Amino acid sequence: MLRSIEGNFDNSEVNELLTKHFIELRAASPEGSAHVLDIPGLKVSSIKFWSLWKNELLIGCGALKFLSDEHGEFKSIRIHDNFRKQGNGIIVIDHLINEAKKLKIKRLSIETGAGDFFIPARKLFEKSGFTVCEPFAHYKEDANSVYLTKLIDTK
Repeated sequence: MLRSIEGNFDNSEVNELLTKHFIELRAASPEGSAHVLDIPGLKVSSIKFWSLWKNELLIGCGALKFLSDEHGEFKSIRIHDNFRKQGNGIIVIDHLINEAKKLKIKRLSIETGAGDFFIPARKLFEKSGFTVCEPFAHYKEDANSVYLTKLIDTK
């Protein structure tokens, strides 16, 4: 059974997964091109965060940042190493899309890296219907970034 918990930053497993995420993304991105948020950055009021669990095992996590009333950005999507390459990335993304629909978000966007390290993430978002777009919100053209977006039906 899949279960979702909103917030939950104080859970040691969630904290460990996010810390690993931050370290790896910063290591894989050149200075000035890493846009990952730390835990205090994820706790701001314009962001909702969820961890997903299968029984008592952490599958992964992800966040939705409100850019406007109808536009959201995915942040800090991460699958636990024990659940990678098993289709769980789609489960986390679908969960976030469903949460965005409940919140009446009509467009979702994401910034991810352009390097080889980020190929699995780009493939996953493309599989979920995201397409390449221009930089959005505060982002600027950056050879190290890829910007993706998707319109969602809130009905």
